[in-house]
Amino acid sequence: MYIRWLFQLSQLQQPRTAAFLKHIQCKHQGARHWTHSGGGPYRAVIFDMGGVLIPSPGRVAAEWELQNDIPPGTILQAFISGGEKGPWMKFMRGEITTEDFLQQFGRLCSEISKTSVPVGSFFSLLTSEQVAKQFPVMTEAITQIRAKGLRTAVLSNNFYLPNGKSFLPLDRKQFDVVVESCLEGVCKPDPRIYKLCLERLGLPPSESIFLDDLGPNLKAAASLGIHTIQVDDPETAVKELETRLGFTLRMIVPNTCPMRKTMDIPRGSLEKYLKDLLGTQSTGPLELLQFDHGQSNPTYYIRLANHQLVLRKKPPGTLLPSSHAVEREFRIMKALANAGVPVPRVLDLCEDSGVIGTPFYLMEYCPGLIYRDPSLPGLEPTQRRAIYTAMNRVLCKIHSVDLKATGLEDYTKHGDYIPHQVQTWIKHYRASETSTIPAMERLIQWLPHHLPRQQKTTLVHGDFRLDNLLFHPEKAEVLAVLDWELSTLGDPLVDVASSCLAHYLPSSFPGSLLRGFSDCDFTQLGIPTAEEYFRMYCLHSGIPPTENWNFYMAFSFFRMAAILQGLYKRSLTGQASFVDTEQSGKLPEFMSNLAWDFAIKEGFRVFKEMPATKPSTRSYHTQAAVISPLQNLPRLMPQRELWFCLQRAFPHHQSLWSHQASAEGWTASLLIEYLNGKQRIESW
Repeated sequence: MYIRWLFQLSQLQQPRTAAFLKHIQCKHQGARHWTHSGGGPYRAVIFDMGGVLIPSPGRVAAEWELQNDIPPGTILQAFISGGEKGPWMKFMRGEITTEDFLQQFGRLCSEISKTSVPVGSFFSLLTSEQVAKQFPVMTEAITQIRAKGLRTAVLSNNFYLPNGKSFLPLDRKQFDVVVESCLEGVCKPDPRIYKLCLERLGLPPSESIFLDDLGPNLKAAASLGIHTIQVDDPETAVKELETRLGFTLRMIVPNTCPMRKTMDIPRGSLEKYLKDLLGTQSTGPLELLQFDHGQSNPTYYIRLANHQLVLRKKPPGTLLPSSHAVEREFRIMKALANAGVPVPRVLDLCEDSGVIGTPFYLMEYCPGLIYRDPSLPGLEPTQRRAIYTAMNRVLCKIHSVDLKATGLEDYTKHGDYIPHQVQTWIKHYRASETSTIPAMERLIQWLPHHLPRQQKTTLVHGDFRLDNLLFHPEKAEVLAVLDWELSTLGDPLVDVASSCLAHYLPSSFPGSLLRGFSDCDFTQLGIPTAEEYFRMYCLHSGIPPTENWNFYMAFSFFRMAAILQGLYKRSLTGQASFVDTEQSGKLPEFMSNLAWDFAIKEGFRVFKEMPATKPSTRSYHTQAAVISPLQNLPRLMPQRELWFCLQRAFPHHQSLWSHQASAEGWTASLLIEYLNGKQRIESW
């Protein structure tokens, strides 16, 4: 791992040591030449760490010696001093502690340089995060190698840190096998450590490629039959590895990552299915990556021969009734192919769970941009407004789809959409409930009593948000609308409210599923406010604005809270795609509290719109009519606000009615403001 950079250092001012190490390098040049021979097929790639995955310590040592006025080459001589019995080699075999190593190594360096050497400072720099960073080109290569189904391993001469942990500044999830010299008690180029790595990979030497920056290590690997590549420069090494493997290691599909173990799918049966479907006889490997979005239904990128596809499947395990309906997604996207709504071209629906474990469907991969952050950082204000305008217009296209022409008249039953949706999400929430959330309980009581009168029935996307749209990389054009799982026929205003969720979420929202920008300056960003966005929709759709917008927002946040609760419960069993379990458990309550805020606003709106007459002209029957609306308050107000109205506001109702009937009735009552503030203080 380290001898190559020692050789480079020795060339500075140590000609005798340089000559010695050069002799060692020349003696083993066969390893370098051997790497150019053919071979394969390969099933695993083994990586050294220092000089291959992370920067060589050589430059660190040279710069450190220069900055600390230490004679150049001091560290080099100390490393090679004593050979196999020297402090450095014993340290890498885990035979001495960090404290003992630093004492012995420091004493050795001081003897060599004839001055005190602060080796602790060098050790801290060598193991710091600023130095020990993995080369991006190697990270990409590993991702692509694993996507092709090959195994990966890291085989490193390393050591223990003062905290007792081994020095391996890498994401271990990148590798199927990790072999560390300090844990095994043996270092490269000892053949035993190579055999141990191969044994854990479960592969013969001829099916593996080993990358190292040191000739003797490569020679030892080659003597066992392992194919080798010498790394002088990571970029050059990756190019050679691409040639040897026969596929590119550079292309990274946006928004993808290596497969999570809990979300992996059988490649053999999938490949057979794809070859039968596509009619291809390609012998090239199947490339499989997982998209980091698509929380509900796991979504994958597939490359087979010259085909680029997207697979979307139901998650594994026991699911809630009627949820994760990939069959509905397939049907709606197929129906919309020629309806003026941009959707990916779907290829096939497979309802046979025997292929990959659950039903799935396939569609063509459509390259483009997904804006995960709704504040659109990096864009100009005019560009941001254009993006939201395009989003608004494509929503209008969805709601104007001819249901008869597309064969979607029977997609769901017409009418009673909101009542059905409220009851559906109450059931979903109850089925995934893990603890009592007070705001959810209040909403479950409040929503059924405040159902709006549905004006029209259209196709509804069901989860219309900015991050469910694929945009053209160079202009504000929606290339595809994604994630149709919740699509149905119903009230289009539910989609409008859903697309405004981010307007009411803070930028610090605790979760990766949704992001917001309520604490940002909309004017400065160039993004329309929720009210402006709603008016824009009404203008494009030719409909008047609704007065009960707060109900739609309350319902949208309630539904999102129920969705997040289901996601949290699945995360507890490893069924969710990309979820921080601890963090996701807090999100349903956060969302339900926002929903409750809108429920309060809607309740006060209805209360304010109650008819009123001047008290001086009221007869007994008139006053009875005035009191009558108060008897309906249980239906208009949530319980806490009902208590407020009866206990605080009702004793002042004559004054309140007089204010509402006066010329100043359109302004807020100071009495109401005072009582409302008092109620908020008491409730918290």
